[in-house]
Amino acid sequence: MAALPRSFYGRPPAEVARALLGAILVHATPDGLLSGRIVEVEAYLGEVDPGSHAFRGPTTRNAVMFGEPGRLYVYRSYGIHTCANVVCDADGTAGAVLLRGLEPLTGRDIMRRHREGREDIANGPGRLCAALGITLKDNGLDLTGSRIWIEGGERPDAIGQTTRVGLTRGRELPLRFFVLGNPHVSRGRPS
Repeated sequence: MAALPRSFYGRPPAEVARALLGAILVHATPDGLLSGRIVEVEAYLGEVDPGSHAFRGPTTRNAVMFGEPGRLYVYRSYGIHTCANVVCDADGTAGAVLLRGLEPLTGRDIMRRHREGREDIANGPGRLCAALGITLKDNGLDLTGSRIWIEGGERPDAIGQTTRVGLTRGRELPLRFFVLGNPHVSRGRPS
């Protein structure tokens, strides 16, 4: 299958978040092709969202969020976990969707090795990046390219919606979406 076009990402974050559920995230690594079905996401609304990295405007860290939709915004959370977001909304308007949970499809053994043999391979944003080998060097990567991309997939039968996980500001916004009943959804508790 082909990568989703840039126009897919040029929509409001909550709309893109829902549309990403069931899509396939793919990373072509030197070790082999890794892929998984996206089963959990969180939308971040940019400068109007106190939970967003873009809330206080552009910085060196969040500059990718204010750029072209269809890019990967990668950052380190609490100095420990690497997290990946899909940049969306209009060019120049910050918006992003955090990739929180992935159901491994291709390269499961490689992903497990990346996660040091753990069975909970990609159920959480840090675990997802570790399993797929996504690093800070991937910040700004074009998702319409040929190294990391997202393909269309099967729409889930039922989608759950809650507040986002682990926030102190903007925690009341119901912007976490997940595939109901999927065992690869993280165990993070909504705020």
